[in-house]
Amino acid sequence: MLVSQCSTRYKNKMTKPALSRETLLPKLAAHVLEHGLGGASLRPLAKAADTSDRMLIYHFGNKEQLISDLLEYVAGVYSAALEMAMGAERPQTRRECFDRILEQGRQPGMQPFMVLWWEIVAGAARGIPGYREAADQMMAKQLAWLERQMPDGDPDPASGARYIMTLLEGTLMLETVGHDATAREGLVASGL
Repeated sequence: MLVSQCSTRYKNKMTKPALSRETLLPKLAAHVLEHGLGGASLRPLAKAADTSDRMLIYHFGNKEQLISDLLEYVAGVYSAALEMAMGAERPQTRRECFDRILEQGRQPGMQPFMVLWWEIVAGAARGIPGYREAADQMMAKQLAWLERQMPDGDPDPASGARYIMTLLEGTLMLETVGHDATAREGLVASGL
């Protein structure tokens, strides 16, 4: 019996993946998407990743770097989901681009990303250290991605991306607080 238990423990240790930034980030991201950044102190993060806070520091250097890397990872997952939603063919118009992204943003699986994003925005507005920088980095990456999604022949992809981002952020926020009609009326007025 004891040999069997030892063998099982040995096998479990052998099949458990080695800890690395790459194996830790998905677990940390799942925790933050479920619990928000308020639960992003080292002990809850370590527990979610089935490790110790010391191991997190070992792999990321310090908490600030861990959060920065974690948010970059989450932004990458979000971008990959948007990329899939865009499909293989580029949109023919800015409106089609907007509609595809808005539809994806409305999906239940995307809601944890939106909640986390608005938590970051609120933290930036409150002046919480690191939040504005994180928001700035995430927005810069999203705008660069959106610029690449603009229709072929768009006269000003950079401005088009900023215009669509503004409408997307406003529309999703208004819908979240129950002002769907306000969002629809605003879109009509925008002429998009």
